[in-house]
Amino acid sequence: MSSDTRPGVHPIDAEGTPERFWREWGLLRRLPAFALTGIADAVVVAPHPDDETLGFGGGLALLAALGTRITVVAVTDGEGSHPEGCALAPEGLVAARAEERARALSMLGAGDVRVVRLGLPDGEVTRHRSLLTAHLTDLCAGAQLCVTSWAGDLHPDHRATGLATRDAVHGGVQPSRTVRGPGPTLVSYPVWMWHWARPADESVPWERARGIDLPAATRRRKDRALGAFTTQTEPTGSSARDRPVLDEGMLAHFRRDREVVFR
Repeated sequence: MSSDTRPGVHPIDAEGTPERFWREWGLLRRLPAFALTGIADAVVVAPHPDDETLGFGGGLALLAALGTRITVVAVTDGEGSHPEGCALAPEGLVAARAEERARALSMLGAGDVRVVRLGLPDGEVTRHRSLLTAHLTDLCAGAQLCVTSWAGDLHPDHRATGLATRDAVHGGVQPSRTVRGPGPTLVSYPVWMWHWARPADESVPWERARGIDLPAATRRRKDRALGAFTTQTEPTGSSARDRPVLDEGMLAHFRRDREVVFR
């Protein structure tokens, strides 16, 4: 958990784990590799615009370079990123975040991927989990790989998205068309875990963790893509409520030469 143990402080809002703690922990370097070769179709599910880039941006770049057909499923439009409000009107924030995602995907070499916006309310995905499962059952049908947010991330939208994707891939609502052959491989990427967890945290399923090595060129692509999300990484105005959602300490977790997914 986070080093901030003040009563009533949610782990996501508490002081985060410094990236140097993760870099000094040897296990991340020893994780078995997860291969992205031989995948014709992949679906990447993101609770909010930027989650796909934070957690799996390097993987997206590698898949795009291999010619994989990619669908990015945007579960929400991210209108709730500043719960106290910000200088941008809600509709302006939605438009800005969609543009940021498009720029980031282009920087990853994945500018021509299909993006499906479901428009579920930010912060309320749990209430719409059954509907999300139905959408994802259809969208993941026929894919070889389905990538989603980790259900243990301690963010309710990340949890609901991860569970809905699991239900779509492994059971639950039946797809609206007949699909032959084996179902997709399902993996999930952590985002907030790097902030609130500590190395060897017993609540994290490290035995299911796999590593995706990112060549230097891919890391540069991802780093540029992270910079596209200015509504999240820079102040949106001059008041305290306009402060960045993702500070440099948080972003450092996603500038590594290896991404981590859970099988």
